[in-house]
Amino acid sequence: MQPLRGGAPVLRLAGIGKSYANGVVALRDLNFEVRDGEFLSLLGPSGCGKSTALRILAGLAAASEGAVQWAGGREPAAGDLGFVFQEPTLMPWASVAANVRLPLRFQSIDRREADSRVAEAIERVGLGGFERAYPRELSGGMKMRVSIARALVTRPRLLLMDEPFAALDEITRFKLNHDLLDLWSRERLTVVFVTHSVFESVYLSSRVLVMAARPGRVVDEMTIDVPYPREESFRTSSTYAALCRQVSEALKRAMSSVG
Repeated sequence: MQPLRGGAPVLRLAGIGKSYANGVVALRDLNFEVRDGEFLSLLGPSGCGKSTALRILAGLAAASEGAVQWAGGREPAAGDLGFVFQEPTLMPWASVAANVRLPLRFQSIDRREADSRVAEAIERVGLGGFERAYPRELSGGMKMRVSIARALVTRPRLLLMDEPFAALDEITRFKLNHDLLDLWSRERLTVVFVTHSVFESVYLSSRVLVMAARPGRVVDEMTIDVPYPREESFRTSSTYAALCRQVSEALKRAMSSVG
């Protein structure tokens, strides 16, 4: 069994606020850090700003106030961040291999190296043999695996995932949860995972941040003190049930917290 991982801070969100021109305040005074090697989940109800926070972290959206502070003061280089969206967002006219290769087209990587990385990423997510398949020929779960492979092909330090399994059936979701943990462990990734599922957050995470809405902010933090690997037997254990109950209670408090 592996102990919980989580080393020195990789980055910190400090006093992040996000307001829109229509007066909506999505985030206010959002503060948390991401630690090297951990699996961190942002859990909260719809509309609490989880996805907005992730996009600000990734540099895909600008904060109205506050800052994302990277360890050592160095901004991430190209390829340091991998992002998996809620939908696979694959190019329908391109093969699996061509979709995975897309991020490498924006980097100065020679063809042989790119070919090797694409093949490696596809194999990592269990899609070996489907390199020439097109999105229309894939199931929902397979499309999401392609999206994950595309995020991994740059060999990122930090993998950001925005409710990637929310639209999948429960059996596929459980399988991908298990495979994601295996991938995280083997590749020694740092993951920030957005979800509104208590059960998913407890199964995956070493640490869970519970967010409240109106405006979005962190109101609770829980360490999931269960070693890895976490097999399917963990889902039916009394420990899992107790942790889910604790996180559910924290989420209930968050949902009643306004302002």
